[in-house]
Amino acid sequence: MNLHALRIFVEVASRGSVTTAADALSISQPAVTAQIRKLEQELGIRLVYPEGRGIALTHVGRFLYEKARRIYDWEKEIELQLAEIMEGKRGKLRVASTYLPSHYLLPAWLASYKRQYEQVEVEIRTGNSQQCMERLLQYQADLAVIANESWDERPIRRYHIAGVAYWFIVPPGHPFAGQEVSLEQLMREPFLLREQGSSTRERLYSLCREHGVSPPRVGLQYHGLIESIQSVRAGYGTMLAPEPAVREMVARGEVGRVRLSGIEIKRPVYLCTREDESDQRPTVARFLDMVLGMF
Repeated sequence: MNLHALRIFVEVASRGSVTTAADALSISQPAVTAQIRKLEQELGIRLVYPEGRGIALTHVGRFLYEKARRIYDWEKEIELQLAEIMEGKRGKLRVASTYLPSHYLLPAWLASYKRQYEQVEVEIRTGNSQQCMERLLQYQADLAVIANESWDERPIRRYHIAGVAYWFIVPPGHPFAGQEVSLEQLMREPFLLREQGSSTRERLYSLCREHGVSPPRVGLQYHGLIESIQSVRAGYGTMLAPEPAVREMVARGEVGRVRLSGIEIKRPVYLCTREDESDQRPTVARFLDMVLGMF
């Protein structure tokens, strides 16, 4: 079926006039009439007949019009949705995030983002730094939000977002709670450590190497931030935790903060994309622009 002629037929049928259809299409009336005749000859069916100053549809013409109109309605819908995709208003955004930004930064960012781009489907996967990097590089995520200091040579583009303070915490009533001690003293305590691949775990070990102190023994090992904090709150272990996660607990006396002599820990948070951004979705560009504009 000649789709060009079909489109002209739909325009004529919807307006009931060859003249107004020709004006709308910016072509001559004879050209419109010729296309209608061509379509009728191709199908072997009469589709229109004169009625007053316009045209009317035959029974078969009405059937074809109803079916063909759907095609062009779908075409308009596709064109609209494609435009929205190219503008970043529709599509998918896949985020891989470490635990700190996932719990304390992303909720506010995504709430602001979804208010602007309601039609974008957002998927969030939480894991440690190594897992997030792998998801990004294996195209399982469009961007990653990571708290980390050390980077290898993998093709990652990094945008520094913020610095987050980290505190050492102990159970309430612990002799070190509210005190200032040396790193060596604190490292004699049983620690709650994150799994291999956690940048927080690596930061603690790096701190020990910097100061020539033996790393702590592992009291418990968790694969999540909140679970670790709750163990300290329940009465066991010492851990290095992000200040936003424990500030209120310290204020309420549910855990105790330990200060180290001459040591303050502040960790950077980065928003990461792949170095090759040729495949970057418009949704990612909009999210990057929004977050970077906040800082």
